[in-house]
Formats: sequence, C-alpha cells, structure tokens
Amino acid sequence: MNIPEPERMDRRRMESINIINALRRGTVPAGGLERIAVGLDVEEGVIAKQLDYVAEGGGDTKFIRGEYGSGKTFLVARALEIARARGFVTSHVVISSSTPLHRLKGIYQQVCANLRTNEEEHALKTIVDNWLFAIEERILAVTPGDGSDAALEAATEREIEAALSAISEMNSSLAAALRTYYRSNNNGDFHLAQAALGWLSAEPNIGRDFKQKAAIRGDIDDTIAFIFLRGLVSVIHGAGYRGLALAVDEMETTQGLQRAQREKGYQTLVQIIDALDRGEMPRCYFLFTGTPALYDGSRGIRSVPPLYDRISVVQDDNFRNPRQPQIILSKFDTGKLELVALKVMDVYAQAYSEPDRERVSHRFIRAMIRKITSRFGGRVDIIPRIFLKEFTDILDKCELYEDYNPANAYDFDADHLKGELTKEEEAVMVVRF
Repeated sequence: MNIPEPERMDRRRMESINIINALRRGTVPAGGLERIAVGLDVEEGVIAKQLDYVAEGGGDTKFIRGEYGSGKTFLVARALEIARARGFVTSHVVISSSTPLHRLKGIYQQVCANLRTNEEEHALKTIVDNWLFAIEERILAVTPGDGSDAALEAATEREIEAALSAISEMNSSLAAALRTYYRSNNNGDFHLAQAALGWLSAEPNIGRDFKQKAAIRGDIDDTIAFIFLRGLVSVIHGAGYRGLALAVDEMETTQGLQRAQREKGYQTLVQIIDALDRGEMPRCYFLFTGTPALYDGSRGIRSVPPLYDRISVVQDDNFRNPRQPQIILSKFDTGKLELVALKVMDVYAQAYSEPDRERVSHRFIRAMIRKITSRFGGRVDIIPRIFLKEFTDILDKCELYEDYNPANAYDFDADHLKGELTKEEEAVMVVRF
C-alpha cells in the first residue's frame, strides 16, 4: 500500500520527537539511533553481516568491550535496531544481582519478558499467535475446505508436536504448554491461556491448575532453560521472523560474585559459544557486553582459560578489527561529541523547528563541552549523557525565547545533577567549595 507523503513525514517527526525526549531524560532513544550515531560505521557493518548469516540459519555471537563512556549501551541498542529492521525478534537482558549470569532461568525469564519486534514490545503472545496461525494456514492449504474445526484443531496439535519434536526429545513440556495454550484459546478459556504463556515465560507462581490440565510436572529451571531458549527460537522462526538477536548487558557485575558462581556463569558462555559453533542454535545471535576488567581482570573471563581462549583478540592496535570475537570500543572524544551535537540539531529541526545556528554555533558547542568536562576531570568520555541533556535544554530555550543567548546565559552548574549521577560520573567529578 502506498503511504501518502504527509503520513510518512508525520512518522519521521514522531521519531524525531522521541529521540529528543529520550535525550532530555538522559536515556538511549528507542528508535532512530542511526540518526545520531557517530564513529560506528565499521562495527555496524560487521554486526549487519553477522545478522545476515544468522538469518540464513547460522548462529553467531559478538563480545563488546569498552570502558564507561565508550558507547557500549548505544551500540547494543543500535545492533538490536539493525536486527529488528532485518526481521529479527530482539531481547535485551541486563545482568544484575537479581539476574546473575549463572542463573539461566532468570536470564530466560528476562528474554521472554523483553521480546520485541519492529511493531511491538512485550511480543511473546503475538509471536506464539503468529506461529499457531502459520501452522493452521499450512494445514488449511492442503486440507479440503469442508474440514471441521475439530479436525483442524487436532491436526494443528499434531503439527505443534512435529514442529518441536527435536526439543520434545529432551523435554516435552514446551510442546505441552503450547498445545494447552492453543486449545484453551479455542475453548475461550483465556485465563488458562494466559497461565500457559506465564509458564512458558518462567514466571513464578503459576498455579497447579494449569500444570494439571497441561499434564506438566514442575517448572522451568536452570537445567532446562537453555533447551527452552532453543525451543523459543524455533517458535520465533516458525512465526515468520528471521531469528532471535539477544543482548546480554553489563556482565562485569559477575566479578562481584563468589568464585563458584562466577565460574558457573563463565561456563554458561562457553556452553553458548560451543552450541553456536556446533550448529545447535540456528538463527540465534548473542551480544555480550563488559568492561576491560571483565575480560582481563583476575576475577574476570581470563580466570577461565577455555572461555578466554575462545574470545581473546589477536591484537589491539590502531587498525581495529571488529570481525574478531570482541569489538573493542574507544573512548568518546571532543570531535565525536561535537558531531553528535550537530546531528541532534538536525533531529531537533524535524521534531520542532530549525535551531538558530548562530546562537548555537560550532564555537558555542566546543565551549560548552569544555565547561562541562572541566567539572569532570577533563573526561570527555564521561559526559555525553550529561552534555546531551543540557544541550537539548539549550535548543528548547533558543526556540522558546528569541532573546535567549546561550553564549552569555549558559554556565554549567552541576548542583542540579545531585542524585542522578552514576557512580562513574561521581568518581571523577571535581567538587567546588
């Protein structure tokens, strides 16, 4: 269907407003990241090629390494945006004390809770519904038109079993839960259908009633979560998507755990890498992020030689090679931050109106960067979030007030940031007495 030009422009403006709103809040925008990305062309190209390989039935992974302020979170968000544009379902999991790396059930639960498509967040129900609809469509295509509803339901349930036969050989509960979900929807028992989705997502406190009706014993735990993740990817592909792109962020928190827990978490990574290399996780792409200490510290990946050997890089020089297991990000510098500011002005022009580029000039932007970095030990890599939050405020004031001149009016006062600084920002902040 041809979309009228005004409607296309409206969507572009909506995206622009969303970007500016996120920068005002100091967060990463939900979409349109390519419009403010700087210096990531090579990395984005490598990730895009990996996704193309995974979309054809392969499996792959990438480890992203960088200090605070190097743009790990932004690159992860951009990578998942690229994946969704290529027809992948994505999910973003943050490793923490409540979701540690060695607890596969918790990671699987967060994967299911954060499933996202180009059209929808929290997309598990839509994915399962699309998968079941595709099965019914295939059956109807080869079945006489006068087939009864009961016959269609029986044939669909048989196809559910067949589609997940490889998973059912290891654990039959996934197929049983999906069959119960399908049957309860057809019978109008939406409470039971919701319970089936909850159990599939490893949600706690799913009642005994569901498990009795589904003929399932127990719950998803650490021992079978990996099997269920593979089954989930099969459902995602059967629903018409290219695969699953999964980001596992902030893995450096693993270093704070006891040795047994750390090593168990790192062995999970070995298990994933080996499964991908053996072709046991087709259409699955993993992104892992961490600081240099995670990779090289005594409590990090280096402490588990089999893992370190699998993801270590050949060399780290001026000619970065993101095709190696790790993408090594460099710190943000003044030139990159100034370029981001100019891109933000272009986005602002589409969200609201063309900024006054005489009042917000190159000279002013450079002066503003100097003012903020002077309060953070000269660390440009620490300030991008703070700078962009302040910068959008200046763009707003220039649009709202004709007599506002930031060159005269703006002076960075960090007092208003109390309570919202990260620990990294607080650590380098210069305190004035």
